[in-house]
Amino acid sequence: MAYPYWQLVFWGLWPIILVMKIHTNTGGLAATNAYLIADETTGDAAIIDAPQNTVQALLNVAQHNHWNIRYLLLTHGHWDHTSDHKVVTDAFPDAKVLIHKLDEPKLIKPGSLIFTLPYKIPPRQADGYLEDGNTIHIGNLEFQILFTPGHSPGHVVLYCRSQSLLMAGDLLFAGAVGRTDLPDSDPAAMEKSLLRVAELPENTAVRPGHGPPTTIGQEKRSNPFLTGGA
Repeated sequence: MAYPYWQLVFWGLWPIILVMKIHTNTGGLAATNAYLIADETTGDAAIIDAPQNTVQALLNVAQHNHWNIRYLLLTHGHWDHTSDHKVVTDAFPDAKVLIHKLDEPKLIKPGSLIFTLPYKIPPRQADGYLEDGNTIHIGNLEFQILFTPGHSPGHVVLYCRSQSLLMAGDLLFAGAVGRTDLPDSDPAAMEKSLLRVAELPENTAVRPGHGPPTTIGQEKRSNPFLTGGA
């Protein structure tokens, strides 16, 4: 599904129209969302998370539109978000695979922490790291990296203020949050991370790692993990 966004901004005295396109595909054993984000004005694009047998459809969209995938941005290192990393870099060899340093060990030695996967994930090192407060540019689109540990030690989310958009990974879902009963989870850190994103504007669109889209405002009103009802 594609979600078009546009914004008129000014660079000096000249107006620039920012046109962002988001395409989503869901798949893999855990029904994980993968996202393709593109700045149509420049043709630059990125994949966010790479579930098994899921990203190829998004790569096809990028190739059809002549968009250049510059990054594979991994919100964290769990297997259901990293399985197809090689599919991305095979199609776009110059794409940089980025993850937080604390979750890179799961990329170097991939697999499930609680059961044996029915397939193999190729190991690799990151090309660079997603650090708190840093920014990633996808064309003219600027995404701020927010360090949000809890579901995993190196979980991050990506926030685009100009488009009121949060790519939330497994931090926040519609009506739920990411698991904190995994071997590498930290419930106390998760609470702090949720409080951090709850401070974002209520009209911020949330694109989660699992399930349908939502908004910060909707979750503050109805999500028991943000209202104190959990």
